[in-house]
Amino acid sequence: METLRKNQGLLIVLSGPSGAGKGTVSAHLRERMPEITYSVSATTRPPRRGEKEGVNYFFKTRSEFEQMIANDELLEWAEYVGNYYGTPRRFVEEQLAEGRDVLLEIEVQGARQVRKRFPQGVFIFLIPPSLDELRRRIEQRGTESEEVVLNRLRRAEEELKEMNHYDYVVVNDRVEQASERLRSIIIAEHCRVERLLSGKTVSWGG
Repeated sequence: METLRKNQGLLIVLSGPSGAGKGTVSAHLRERMPEITYSVSATTRPPRRGEKEGVNYFFKTRSEFEQMIANDELLEWAEYVGNYYGTPRRFVEEQLAEGRDVLLEIEVQGARQVRKRFPQGVFIFLIPPSLDELRRRIEQRGTESEEVVLNRLRRAEEELKEMNHYDYVVVNDRVEQASERLRSIIIAEHCRVERLLSGKTVSWGG
């Protein structure tokens, strides 16, 4: 029988419309699976209350971010509602090469770019139970104007059309249930035959 091999780490891409609860579900998942490496994104948007540099995001000026783009330092990047968001490339590649699972929590535009570079990744689309619930969550933040809220909602409706480009869809009705679904997906992906075998023909004997 062919020997099972130790793969490089699994790239897990969690995406979905703003307000779907990516950050909350991601944090809950990492509490349950602390072995997962979280990839901290860079952004030009200002910090929200309680957010910390290097923990939630790397907060950059617009010129700093554009220099990162020019230097090809980002695995993916996107401009969303007037701000840049992106994933520092070297850190992700190093962690995967060392056999660690890496979780990216990114916007839909960025997920498209990652799919081109890492088609073997696991792409999960997180959605709210309804658009009404999505609006409630965005308004509940209390950090954005009505115009920005409406822009986010219009963008969310467009992003929902991207659902068929993902491997899995998870409804975030309750955080605990949504994170458990993500955990189940990750466990199942690690058990896929093509991730465990070297690619040679397997002889079972007998």
